Formats: sequence, structure tokens, C-alpha cells
Amino acid sequence: MNKSTGMFAGVVAVAVLAAGGGYWMGHKGSVVQPQADTEATAGAAKKVLYYRNPMGLPDTSPTPKKDPMGMDYIAVYAGGADEEEAPANQVRISTEKVQKLGVRVEAAQLRTLDKSVRAAGRVEPDERRLYTIAPKFEGYVERLHANVTGQPVAKGQPLFEVYSPELVSAQREYAVAMQGVAALKDASSQAQSGMQQLAKSSLARLKNWDISEQQIKSLTQSGTTQRTLTFRSPVAGIVMEKKAVQGMRFMPGEMLYQVADLSHIWVVADVFEQDLGLVKTGAQAQVQINAYPGKVFTGKVTYVYPTLKAETRTVPVRVELANPGLLLKPGMFAQMEMQVAAKGQVVTVPVSAVIDSGTRQIVLIEKGAGRFEPREVKLGARSDNYVEILDGVKDGEPVVVAANFLIDAESNLKAAVGGFASAAPAEPASAAATSTPEAPAPKAASHQAVGTVDSVDAKAGTVSLSHGPIASLKWPAMTMEFKAANASLLSELQPGAKVTVEFVERQPGEWVITSVKK
Repeated sequence: MNKSTGMFAGVVAVAVLAAGGGYWMGHKGSVVQPQADTEATAGAAKKVLYYRNPMGLPDTSPTPKKDPMGMDYIAVYAGGADEEEAPANQVRISTEKVQKLGVRVEAAQLRTLDKSVRAAGRVEPDERRLYTIAPKFEGYVERLHANVTGQPVAKGQPLFEVYSPELVSAQREYAVAMQGVAALKDASSQAQSGMQQLAKSSLARLKNWDISEQQIKSLTQSGTTQRTLTFRSPVAGIVMEKKAVQGMRFMPGEMLYQVADLSHIWVVADVFEQDLGLVKTGAQAQVQINAYPGKVFTGKVTYVYPTLKAETRTVPVRVELANPGLLLKPGMFAQMEMQVAAKGQVVTVPVSAVIDSGTRQIVLIEKGAGRFEPREVKLGARSDNYVEILDGVKDGEPVVVAANFLIDAESNLKAAVGGFASAAPAEPASAAATSTPEAPAPKAASHQAVGTVDSVDAKAGTVSLSHGPIASLKWPAMTMEFKAANASLLSELQPGAKVTVEFVERQPGEWVITSVKK
């Protein structure tokens, strides 16, 4: 009885253990199997070729591992994508290339732009303070009192004396008329009126010849004519021009002297067309002259000329300023600077952040380690170092401010390389899984052509180009068909456009355009 009971207990124990083991094996299989299916599904979507060093060192591994610093190696998938694939609208640059290119990022910020308008100009005399001495009668220069150009003269100072037969005759006529008036005091009113009219006419003739009141008064009092007439300076200034020579004959209206008052002068600055809208009449301007470093002359904008110089695309702007000590000389070169009132805080980026193609402006936004998003922007006002962003970038977004042109060039190269890879024969899956990464194929030779786009087939991705001779291939000028490395290049290849293209031979007889410049 005891023996049979013991045997029964053993059988029960074995059954329980077998059931437990079966349950455990079944439970284990139910957990592991979905994981294997998930890995297989992921492997079908992305196949890992190898793992690369995270610091860009030339070291790869067929299996996951860590570097000496404890950093995980980065998986490289079939198709050339890293573990973090960049979206289609972003540019992916490896971290080692980012370091080599010297990429620098700065956040867009709200700033008050201090705009300054600068222009080169020249010192000129105030045209309203220029005086010309030109006798209105024929005569001869008898004597010079101011006989050198550049001589300072005071107001009323004698400049020169002239002799003129006409002047002597007019003086005698006036003297005789005045004597007649005195002699006909007791005559009839009609005779007196006629003589007075003759005297007034003679006096008007002398005044019209710019004879001074003092000389006329002396002539009236003495009744004797003077052989010479003295011309005096009408203003205190500088003799800018002297054509009079002692003994020379002059004709009516001939300029003999020009005197300028240089206590106030003009600076005529050539302002560029794009800055003209910022220049307002009445605004203050600072003027600097190379002859006086560190000295600033302050003036006021009084006039914006109505014409533009087509050769330089500039408009003259007049600045009036005082000239104490006559430091500013006509003809000197000047630098004009005018501060423009800001319109408040605006979103700005450094000027170096903008890539201007001529038709649109692009900035690169950093979206992660080695990932950059090109974004089209609208620009506003500019200062010396910053430019206003009207649309496209928000305050605080990280913007590439250095090496952005190199990133742009790298992205074009990557697009072209992607086009070459699409034509390469597919590698068997078994070979890709077991083989180690091979060295990259040598880069195809690049050629350049200049020509005109005849037609574009967007569906086929081809373009017909009439190009000139190509020395690198010893080709004559001809019209032939090219393929575009990617669809984005077709937007720049419009029929009729004159372009410069770079292309390579992807396969024998297949020529592929990798970059386009208008």
C-alpha cells in the first residue's frame, strides 16, 4: 500500500514538471516570435550595411559597438542614409564635414536696426555766394589791385581799374546835363524839364554800367570826369578766378574776376539708388574729410537732385554746412554719413547668413546634428552687419552664418551623387549582408558647357541643350540631349535660358547634368 502510494506521487510530480516546462516553453515562444518578426520587417525596410565611428574616424564595424569614449557607433543603411535620416526638404552633412567646413550657427534675434546711409562726395562752393565781375562796356584794364588767384578780399576792396572812352563820354554827358539844369533855372518850365530829362538819362546810363554811388556823387559835386573807373569786390571772399591782365582789352559782358564767399559751402554726395528712399530733406548729416582725420563737420540735407546718374546709379544730394576757418576747400573729397531712424525691433539675422541667387534669397536653418533646412526669406532693411527678415524665419531659430555657401555646394554635390547611385546595379541581399563596405568608386570626370536650353522633357528628366565647343572632350559646338541628376535642376533649365552646366558621363553615352548656373 505504501509502495503504490509513493509510485503514484512520483508520477504526479513528473506530470506537473512536464506541464510547467511545456507552459514555460510555450510562453517563451509566444514572446520571442513577434520580436523576430519585427526585426525581419525592419530589416526589410532598412538594411544595415555597417556601423561607422561617431567621431568620423576611418573605422567601421559589421556589428554594433562602442568607441573608447563609450559612444555608440552609428548605423549606415543601404542607400547611404545614417541612423537619423534627413527629410526630403533638408540637407544632410556628416558631422566631420560640418567641423571641417567651419559651420557656425547663430540664433535669429529681435533687434533695432541702426541704419546709416553713407556716400562719397565733394566740397563745392555755395552757388548763391558766387559773384562774377564783368563790365558792361568796352574798355581796357588800366591797373590791377587783386592780381593773384586765391587772394582773400574784403567787401568793397578795389579789384582793378579800367579805362573806357564810352565811360568818359557818358560822364561828360552827365556833367554837361547837370550844368544845363543849373543854367536854366530862370528858363521856361519846358526847357528845364527837357534838360532834367537829359540829366536823368545820363545818370541812368552810368548806373546801368555799375558805376558806384560814391563815384557818381563825386562826379556830381566836382563836375569833372574821371579817366578810370575802379571796380570793387561785392563780397568778402576768395578770388576763385582771375582773367584780367593789366593792359588787356575787354568786351562787354566778359568775365574778369570771380569771387566766392566760402564761409558756407556745399557737400554734394552721390547716394546709391537703393538708399535714396531713406534720405529726407532737413535731416542732419556728418561729413568727414581725409585732410582732418577725427574731425566731424555737421550739416543739413537741403536738396535731393531730381536726376539719376545712369553710369553709377547714384543721385546727388546736397548738404549745406558752415566752414569756420575755411578748412574745407572746394574740390576736396568728403565722406557723408546720415543716421536713419529705426522703425522698432524686427527679426534679424547676420548679413552673412543670406545666400542671394539674384532671384531669391535663402538661409539655412539648423534642424539637428548635421541637418540643415534651406528656407526662402523676404528681406527688409539692412544695417552694417544685420538684415531684417520680413518672412521665412522666426525669432530664436538657429541660422547658419558661416560656411553656408559650402553647405549649399555640398548639397548640390550630394544630389548629383544620388543620381549616379540610382543607375548602379543592385547588390544581392546575401552579399550585402555578409560583405564589408567597399571603398567608394572614383568620382567621374566633370565637364563644363555654356549654351542655350532648347527644350525640357520633365517626365523623362531630359533637356536639349545647344552648347559651344567643349575643350575637355574635344567636342565642337552642337545640340544634344542631357539628363538631369535630379528634378530640382529642371526648374532652372527653362527653354531659351542661357546657362552654364557641369555634367559627367554616368554610363557610356549617357551624359548627366549635375549643376546649373544662369
